[in-house]
Amino acid sequence: ALWTWSRSEDFDMIAVIGQSLFGQEVYKELRKDGHTIVGVFTIPDKDGKADPLATEAEEDGIAVFKFPRWRVKGQAIPEVVAQYKATGAELNVLPFCSQFIPMEVIDHPKHGSIIYHPSLLPRHRGASAINWTLIHGDEKGGFTVFWADDGLDTGPILLQQECDVEPNDTVNTIYKRFLFPEGVKGTVEAVRQIAQGKAPRITQPQEGATYECIQKKDNIDWNQTAEALHNWIRGNDKVPGAWAEVDGQKVTFYGSSLANSGSTVNGQPMEIPGASRPGIVTKAGLVLFGNDGKTLLVKNLQFEDGKMIAAAQYFSSGSSAAVELTEEEKAFAGQMRVVWQSILTNVSQVEDSTDFFKSGATSMDVVRLVEEVKLQASSCQLQNEDIYMNTTFHDFIQMCVRKLRGEDGEEELVVNYVEKDINNMTIRMPHQLFINGEFVNAEGEKIYKSINPNDGTVICDVSLAQISDVDKAVSAAKEAFEEGQWGKMNPRDRGRLIYKLADLMELHQEELATIEAIDSGAVYTLALKTHVGMSIQTFRYFAGWCDKIEGSTIPINQARPNRNLTFTKKEPIGVCAIVIPWNYPLMMLAWKTAACLAAGNTIVLKPAQVTPLTALKFAELAARAGLPKGVINILPGSGALVGQRLSDHPDVRKLGFTGSTEIGKHIMKSCAVSNVKKVSLELGGKSPLIIFSDCDMDKAVRMGMSSVFFNKGENCIAAGRLFVEDTIHDQYVKRVVEEVNKMKIGDPLDRSTDHGPQNHKAHLDKLVEYCQTGVKDGATLICGGKQIQRPGFFFEPTVFIDVQDHMYIAKEESFGPVMIISKFKGSEVDDVLRRANASEYGLASGVFTRDISKALYVSERLNAGTVFVNTYNKTDVASPFGGFKQSGFGKDLGKEALNEYLKTKAVTIEY
Repeated sequence: ALWTWSRSEDFDMIAVIGQSLFGQEVYKELRKDGHTIVGVFTIPDKDGKADPLATEAEEDGIAVFKFPRWRVKGQAIPEVVAQYKATGAELNVLPFCSQFIPMEVIDHPKHGSIIYHPSLLPRHRGASAINWTLIHGDEKGGFTVFWADDGLDTGPILLQQECDVEPNDTVNTIYKRFLFPEGVKGTVEAVRQIAQGKAPRITQPQEGATYECIQKKDNIDWNQTAEALHNWIRGNDKVPGAWAEVDGQKVTFYGSSLANSGSTVNGQPMEIPGASRPGIVTKAGLVLFGNDGKTLLVKNLQFEDGKMIAAAQYFSSGSSAAVELTEEEKAFAGQMRVVWQSILTNVSQVEDSTDFFKSGATSMDVVRLVEEVKLQASSCQLQNEDIYMNTTFHDFIQMCVRKLRGEDGEEELVVNYVEKDINNMTIRMPHQLFINGEFVNAEGEKIYKSINPNDGTVICDVSLAQISDVDKAVSAAKEAFEEGQWGKMNPRDRGRLIYKLADLMELHQEELATIEAIDSGAVYTLALKTHVGMSIQTFRYFAGWCDKIEGSTIPINQARPNRNLTFTKKEPIGVCAIVIPWNYPLMMLAWKTAACLAAGNTIVLKPAQVTPLTALKFAELAARAGLPKGVINILPGSGALVGQRLSDHPDVRKLGFTGSTEIGKHIMKSCAVSNVKKVSLELGGKSPLIIFSDCDMDKAVRMGMSSVFFNKGENCIAAGRLFVEDTIHDQYVKRVVEEVNKMKIGDPLDRSTDHGPQNHKAHLDKLVEYCQTGVKDGATLICGGKQIQRPGFFFEPTVFIDVQDHMYIAKEESFGPVMIISKFKGSEVDDVLRRANASEYGLASGVFTRDISKALYVSERLNAGTVFVNTYNKTDVASPFGGFKQSGFGKDLGKEALNEYLKTKAVTIEY
């Protein structure tokens, strides 16, 4: 028979034979399951430290045996076997055992012995099963619990579970993700089946059987494809290690991943004998080439003396000068010395020269040390590799201190600034693309000119992103989300970084406001308060949300006699594309980016082509705040190229857009066709403002002016049409014209300027045409309507009256300083509401009246995402913002904005 059931009776006497954390966890779970452990057989103490399994069992008062060996010259040691038999074990469980156990022990218990093996037997028999699973590039892996016999991993199968092997899995990742947690459960389940008399004995098939010897440190055969090289390196891992000769010494390669081939690789060549071509040391690591021309990336190298370095530092690995510690840092070093002493119990005193691993530390001690550092200094986020690369106490402390200071050996941010002395300061403007933590030129060195709308002069050349640049940025964002520190970061630490970013923005607020003024034409005082000021508030608001994103528990119908628990989790979406307009360059960036980052996503952002400079300055500040590489990427470029590629890209999972309805529709279609991206759209508007005769006239005039002329009318929620009650119409128009005539038009950097230039020449030309159409259709032009004859892109503040519902200017948005006034009768409230709502837009609206009942009635019936009552433009970071109808969907700001960048997962458990 291929398989039979194990005929079993109840038993309660188990011997656990093995070692390691895996053995410890199996032991603990068996005890929780109610089994009696009559003995634990493990390895002797090493350097005065007991194995974790031994430590756990000794604390429980279980008999622990630490035999150095069970056999001598192929024969079982009688005294050892006698001590084992004296325990009375009815079943042996071998979760992980490096010793050779004689058959006298394997066959002795009434129910035999079961062994955990980390492969899908009969494939990969032998002690290096996980390594060979990766070396062979298996797409499926898993584990087997089998009945021990006198063969090598040939006994009947009791239980198997399989998992997918990801292309960049390592021994560590597949072990932590599946083989360890599921293996513990599987081993305990196997014991449970034996106890219930339901454990099968399935004969292993001969077909597909393989045996591989214990993997030993071996040199790399370079005559292979990139994928085969990658599999060999990741399969050998740190131990035993895959090595090659470089500059006359053996260098071990580890930390391999498949790379995107086809793009240009910039770096310093590394000659490797036998390789099809030299490797290239880049800022990301060592790029290696297979014989198929494809590439892989190696992150880390180890030399013959045991020293490990980041591959990117191969040509600059010489020791740098030691940093001198402050008193606070000396106190931290003292705390860490105590931690080292508690781990290295066999060392009498931890000196600066004490080597962590040569003093007996294991991989589990690395995990503990990383966690101990977090407890002492939460801002010092270490990776296991940091310990392996700084093995002496001196190097370890130097590394920690540099990280705490923000000088952790990361390559210094290089910024090729354009500098200008202006507005009583020197502004320093990045002007290149920002991809994966670096400012870089666009593919093909493509550039364009950014123009100052105040005088039409060139501010600077700006890199113009190409499709290949988009692909690089998305790849960097994807890696940062899936593999980088950002995706693993504690939400509170994420919030701390966003707070730090807001602090840096505040420190540079005058510089940011000046850049905004010369790049977009925003009046400096307004840019300081709103463009920059509200941006800072937005990042601070969402920084506070990072550790408050939570799911809920949900009562559902119980599966009696069992019970159920259902809960939801809010998870980040992944790589998010953000495309923003030119009217509030920095603020629109902040409104979307802050919520996106708080939710834990990574970002590729396309600023408007005509206003890229504050976005690039923001990128610099984000890097200096310590946001990891790849989290934020900024790509100035055209919508037709960059925006379209982001809409189409299969690795982008969300796109947030603010802009015209026409482009929004196109984006929505592209996102649907490509990979059904989640989309949020803040589009065009034609916001109505209704002014009743019982209003506060002074406030209605002041706020009416603001509703139209705020930020030169380049305002998505601008009142596109004012409905003024007929009894006050003439008075209201007179007051408005008086105020318009008082407005000072001029240089946005002049503190007394009320009205600056329009954003760019094409927009100015559209405003001229818009007003000409209004006059042609029969509306009365009271003032303005023309370009101001001076350098720059200035347009007169404009007022139209006698505007009828059918006219072009009554229906279409000007997005400029154009006030459109129509009359209505006070007795016809429902009619004016009908006229106000007779638009495909529904972004904002407003009403002025002293009658609270009328105000509530009107606000309930205005079909817009925002309704202002006796005020206008009163947005706040805590209040959701977004439109109805063809003004789009989704929200910026407030708690609701987080939902645009989160996905909800429901989990149901039966117990």
